[in-house]
Amino acid sequence: MAKLSAIGFDADDTLWQNEQFYRLTETRFLDLLSEHGEKKVLADRLLDAERRNLAFYGFGIKGFTLSMIETAIEVTEGRVGTDVIAKILDAGRELLVHPVETLPFARDALERLAGTYRIILITKGDLFDQERKLAQSGLGDLFDAVEVVSDKARVTYERIFTRHADGPEHAMMVGNSLKSDIVPAIDAGGWGVYVPHELTWSFEHAELPAAAPRFRQIADLGELPRLIEEIAGQA
Repeated sequence: MAKLSAIGFDADDTLWQNEQFYRLTETRFLDLLSEHGEKKVLADRLLDAERRNLAFYGFGIKGFTLSMIETAIEVTEGRVGTDVIAKILDAGRELLVHPVETLPFARDALERLAGTYRIILITKGDLFDQERKLAQSGLGDLFDAVEVVSDKARVTYERIFTRHADGPEHAMMVGNSLKSDIVPAIDAGGWGVYVPHELTWSFEHAELPAAAPRFRQIADLGELPRLIEEIAGQA
């Protein structure tokens, strides 16, 4: 078994809260347009727009805000008022300045692992927003490298873990997204440690790779150091 030397961490909803702020903004958006359809239908239209626009805008607040505007135009057949557009833009800007709330055990886990392993932050989304959240989290000094990527796939982990460490077979990825953090990291030859979050965007859902030898699941980051000790002891 290859010796573990590097640990990658997802950021949003792994180290700090994120999805809850999107959900609150979406609720405001649905309230704004409630006279134009049932909220479930409006939410589905927004999700469709987000999925379509990923190829153009990528992940993050800017793409989400543009998708809300596009949905408002579509469901009102172009009759949406400028006051509504202004409120959507305000909601998007508020997302960009919300306080960072680190999740339980995040700092403790990073501090216990730093110095023994190469610690790498691997996150996707708006560069400006991710840099802001990292700075406000107070966790930045604990990372040996930070990578903000447009998407996460097998080749992403191959490239990052080869650039900053000893390759994916000696690495682990920790995150709350099966689709982005766990499955592609395992496909690259690494470990994937799934830390479920109560709120995860539906786009990030995937089948649990329970049969994969390098898959593990923990309840929270407080369990991570002991898990890593067990894995390291097997190497």
